[in-house]
Amino acid sequence: MHIILLHNRDHDLLEDDPGREAREDVVRVVSSMADALNRGDTLAEPLAIEGDRLDFMDTLRRRQPDLVVNLCESLAADSRGEMAIPCLLDVLGLAYTGSSALSLGLALHKPKAKEVLTARGVSTPPFHVVERLEDALAVDLPWPLIVKPAREDASMGVTSESVVHERAALVRACDAVLREFHQPALVEQFIPGREIYVPLLGNRPRQALPLTEIVFGRTFEDRPNIVSYNAKWEAASAEYRDTTSGLCRLDANLESRCVQVALEAFAALDCQDYGRVDLRVSPEGVPYVIDINPNCDLHPSAGFAKAALAAGMDYPALASRLVEVALERAHGHPSHRRKGSGANRRPDSKDRNLLAAGG
Repeated sequence: MHIILLHNRDHDLLEDDPGREAREDVVRVVSSMADALNRGDTLAEPLAIEGDRLDFMDTLRRRQPDLVVNLCESLAADSRGEMAIPCLLDVLGLAYTGSSALSLGLALHKPKAKEVLTARGVSTPPFHVVERLEDALAVDLPWPLIVKPAREDASMGVTSESVVHERAALVRACDAVLREFHQPALVEQFIPGREIYVPLLGNRPRQALPLTEIVFGRTFEDRPNIVSYNAKWEAASAEYRDTTSGLCRLDANLESRCVQVALEAFAALDCQDYGRVDLRVSPEGVPYVIDINPNCDLHPSAGFAKAALAAGMDYPALASRLVEVALERAHGHPSHRRKGSGANRRPDSKDRNLLAAGG
């Protein structure tokens, strides 16, 4: 089987990139996934998308791999470009892992995702979108509130100052998002309580892997218990040191409610194959969806792989299962595989050079 690991390599494209660490992490994921999949008769090769160049399509068109593992999280250092990749793979008629362009686009457009969840009756905190600074004066939600960029992921733009308790702080937080990210600010009611992640794997059936919970250490005694960008990516920060995750211990009823809400949210956005739904569970035991991650971090040390390990799948087994899930889904869609394409041809010298550059 020939697999191409498609990924973005754009972490050094911008001089001042607020998401640089997250973009660098993709390259590490690719290396780990290639090591896990290159076994037996499986050939797994990385292919990078450099900036906004689309010449990777020529390589894919010539090679016609059996599967593309889609690890792209941005295009030209713009997270909104993530949804373009499945569209291009659909044009090429190639099977790929993960969700469609529509699902990725909805998940990244947080206000639209919340509108869909609300329409489907899935619990999510009430919200308001601030497109201009004066819109912050019209926000009428119960305090405290949390402010984040409307169209980013990986906790980009989220700091301890993102949780606000009065109007002046709300205006400052919205102003920071509008100026730094050049996009609307999403203002939500902040739900105090536990932060629980539900990893989901498969389609029919779709299963929840063991749930994980964020544990906030001493650093968070005098600041909001949230996973900020520093807590997620800045290894030298106190927030990173004091934000850990572990298997979640819930009573059976609450765990069932969390899983059910996560499954409903995943289905509402028509996500597929794998992903993670982030919840805040209120002191009253109500799970609220705060984020849907259909293209979550697949690094061996990240939460998804840890949950899989707790379920009995080591990293090579997880990588193989992701491939199986995607192929099972694509098997019912013949348009994903074109006859006479030379799908099993070994790479020629030109292909090898491009793939080597991509790795």
